Parts: sequence; C-alpha cells; structure tokens
Amino acid sequence: MSGPKKKTHLLSPKEKERAVQAMFTSIASYYDLNNTLLSFGLHHRWKRETIRTASLKEGNYFLDVGAGTADLSLLAANEIGEKGGVVAIDLNRPMLQIGREKLTRQGGHQTLCIQGNAELLPLPDLIFDAVVSGFCIRNVSDLHQTLKEMLRVLKPNGRIVLLEFSRPTSAILRWLYDFYSFTLLPKIGAWVSQDQTGVYQYLPDSIRRFPDQETLVKKMEAIGFKEVSYRNLSGGIIALHTGKKQK
Repeated sequence: MSGPKKKTHLLSPKEKERAVQAMFTSIASYYDLNNTLLSFGLHHRWKRETIRTASLKEGNYFLDVGAGTADLSLLAANEIGEKGGVVAIDLNRPMLQIGREKLTRQGGHQTLCIQGNAELLPLPDLIFDAVVSGFCIRNVSDLHQTLKEMLRVLKPNGRIVLLEFSRPTSAILRWLYDFYSFTLLPKIGAWVSQDQTGVYQYLPDSIRRFPDQETLVKKMEAIGFKEVSYRNLSGGIIALHTGKKQK
C-alpha cells in the first residue's frame, strides 16, 4: 500500500536555501498557529519531550539550532534557570524576530537570539551542554556539515537531540499520513496563511526526502556522535534522535 506521489525538481544547495527562506518568510506570522492546527496540538507535546530528553540541569548552556519562533528555547530557559544560557539561532530573520518577542514577553532574559546558518555556526568550540534542533535539519542544504557543526560546539559528554519528522512504523499509518500530508495539509496550511509560495507542499516533500530513523543514526555515528539512538513518537511520524560527544 502506498500513498500519493509527488514529482519535484531537485534544487542546488543555494537554490534550496533561497527557496526555503522565502517560503518561511512568507508564513512567519502564521507559523505557530498552523503548527497547532496541522499537528492537532501535538507539537507542544513533542517539544516538551525533546527538552526532557535533553536532560538539562540548572546552569547548563543550551543551543537551539533552527530555532524558528523559539518554542524549544523557551522551554529550555525554564529548565536551566538564570545561571545558565540559551542561544537561539536561525537563518530566517522574520521567524527569529517572532521568537525574540516571545522570549521577551515570557521572561527568557538569559536567551540570546542570533541570525545565522546551521551549516556554519558563528559560535566557539566546546561551549554547550546540549544542542537541540526541532524540525530544522531536513531543510538544510548540507546535513553532514550541519551535524559536524553541532558536534563542534558541544562540550565533551554533551548531548544532541534532534526532533524531526520520520517514517511511520506501519504501512497503514504511512498511507494515511501520506494522504494527509500531500492532500489535506497543503490546502489547510495555504488557506490559513494565505500562502502563495507553495511552502505547505514543500514541507511534506522535504519529509519524504529526509533519512529515515536508522539511516539518520548511521549518519550521526559517521560524524562522531556516540551512544546514538532514537525513539519514535506518534507511531514514527516523529522521531527523537539522541547522541553524545565523546569525553
């Protein structure tokens, strides 16, 4: 049993970066609303589980890669307290500005928002206890380089947590999810945000192109992460991948 198929044009890395940024700029003001509508509110649960998995302690330093509107940064700031620090980095200025405003309203004073590229983090080596990314890394042009950068900025024994769409575990769920993501999601997302760029058609396609659970484990291990594992959420629609930097 297989779901709907969609033919797509392969973009060069630079073309992909420009296209992705244009799409996310167009929907920035509707992004949080659409996340809640299209995930039936589940994205809040997935993000809370991500921060629990990061095992943050008071005084830790935390990096949110592809922070977007900073939901994960807000949750992390509550865990690490005033003695710790959170850096939220995203390439898209409108998304990051919304995140900065949310952090200001909700008291995330120990959080620094930086516009920057996940593939070339403008940050020193060995400074973070945890590096987390939520729904970002499937959008980067060079996954290998992005993972290398995450490893570089981690302290020894620091933890990486990747929250990303993945491959549902059952054939029936895969078919239902394909039908929803290729047929309903683009229509609902475009209607709510009045988007004309095709971002809500791009999103399900980007999920299908992204490595499945086991393939991503191998890519993380090849970079140098240790104790790599994953846990499926919502039947494998979402997966949490974790790893550590060697001591």
